[in-house]
Amino acid sequence: MSSLLFLYPWIIYAGIPLVCILSWIRFRYYRRVLYIYPLATQVYRQGLTTRVPRNTVLMLLRIFILFILVLLLAKPRWVDPRSCVEVEGIDIVLALDVSGSMSCPGGRDDKRRRIDIAKEEVIRFINKRTQDALGLVVFGDDAISRCPLTTDKRTLLDIVAGVDIGMVRQEGTVITKALLTAINRLRYSKATSKIIILLTDGEPTPNDLDPRIAIKAAQELQVKIYTIGIGDNEDIVVQHPIYGMVPVANRVNKKLLTLLAHETGGMFFMAKQSEDMRRIYDTINALEKTRIEVPLFTRQYDWFIPLVWLALVLIIMEVYMVSCVWFGL
Repeated sequence: MSSLLFLYPWIIYAGIPLVCILSWIRFRYYRRVLYIYPLATQVYRQGLTTRVPRNTVLMLLRIFILFILVLLLAKPRWVDPRSCVEVEGIDIVLALDVSGSMSCPGGRDDKRRRIDIAKEEVIRFINKRTQDALGLVVFGDDAISRCPLTTDKRTLLDIVAGVDIGMVRQEGTVITKALLTAINRLRYSKATSKIIILLTDGEPTPNDLDPRIAIKAAQELQVKIYTIGIGDNEDIVVQHPIYGMVPVANRVNKKLLTLLAHETGGMFFMAKQSEDMRRIYDTINALEKTRIEVPLFTRQYDWFIPLVWLALVLIIMEVYMVSCVWFGL
């Protein structure tokens, strides 16, 4: 059953009694103006004065406006205890590579680091998925769950903004472990669609697991994997915190990423330039749309604006009546 609630109910408890007390004082001690001029007496005798109790009507109108202003201060909200809203119905885990090679430039014409470009596009993607629950997994030589599935986009965006190389050991790329960590986050998901978007610029290192384990787990839980490879497969040099500039063989394992996507119903994308990454995330965003209606409890409708308009209309009415209708004696 719907109900009316106030964000600041104490204003109602204090404001309405105060308005009532002031109104009682006004009516109790109010005395009409006594005109002693001969002309006013003649006007009264000839019946030229208004017969409508204008002072009483105007005072009641002003008191009603005061009540509305008190309600406005209390911020009224109409609460629907159970209603249906349309949502996407998709749970998404983003798996982001933070290995050392992600510090390389994003392209020949873009000197930003790959990790910075990836974070920018991930943030754009999150902002577009307004109704979905999203999580974040980062991986290098190991994989960690940086954020569980959440609809709190502000918190997730802050976490993504703080992601950087060095969060985990950077001398490695454990793609399968990252996928298993992401799949584990989706294990108890009730969403109609569950997807993982994995972004990497390398190939698995020897300490990684057999990718067939991740494929089997994803198939059992009906998780779809989208894979994104970054780079142009040319050897690169990265900055190591201890050894300085270190050459790294930058090889994206296209065969593995294609297999992971194909076996789980996803797609593989290759981003050779920074602008390719934006196009890829936009493509995934367009592909994954599954609108459903779900029950939402305590949906609230703000009554602030309607009450503001009502108060303004009544104030204008009162001014008009005093100036143009009930002016004079």
